[in-house]
Amino acid sequence: MGYELMIEIVAAAIMLIYLWLEYKASIWLWPVGVVIPLFYIYIYFVNKFYADMGINMYYLVASAYGWFRWWKSESLLKQERLESGETAVLGVTIRYTPKTYWPKLLAVFCALFALIAWVLIRFTDSPVPFGDAFTTALSIVAMWMLAQKYIEQWWFWLIVNAVSATLYFWKGMIPTAVIYLVYSIVPVFGYRQWQKMMTSAATESPTNRHSR
Repeated sequence: MGYELMIEIVAAAIMLIYLWLEYKASIWLWPVGVVIPLFYIYIYFVNKFYADMGINMYYLVASAYGWFRWWKSESLLKQERLESGETAVLGVTIRYTPKTYWPKLLAVFCALFALIAWVLIRFTDSPVPFGDAFTTALSIVAMWMLAQKYIEQWWFWLIVNAVSATLYFWKGMIPTAVIYLVYSIVPVFGYRQWQKMMTSAATESPTNRHSR
């Protein structure tokens, strides 16, 4: 087994752990999310997916931000429950994306796509500049939505992962392609799981209990 293939297999295995933690909306997905880019920065560089390499540098920073964001949110919820006399169980604050955000998210995606595609065409030898730019731009938006716990982030990842799996199969990155193929299926179940958790959190919230 080649060195590069071994790294790719290990990274794919860690991504499965990340996927499970994301499905459960566990805060521990973020420290795992810090580890994954360390592998993929190298993998994408070797395979000339330069935008994907860049997005993993972004993931390092975004994972640290998401970790702090979720920790702060859950700490506030814990304090609220303690003050109300309820069991101090950490919860989640999953929510729908505000309608006013959609035009802004679309504008950000389009601007990022155009910029990344131009950079790839102008300065690199990327074999798929538009595909690479598309998945990278959409990933940036989706990662921000995940940090905010917006439930629609699952649909963004479904698109990103399906397109990425196709590109990686074409490039011969089989372990990574397979893991992204799995990733493109899981968002359907992840969305439903987050819906249930969101409904449960709303039902069990102190405000809702006191209003009964």
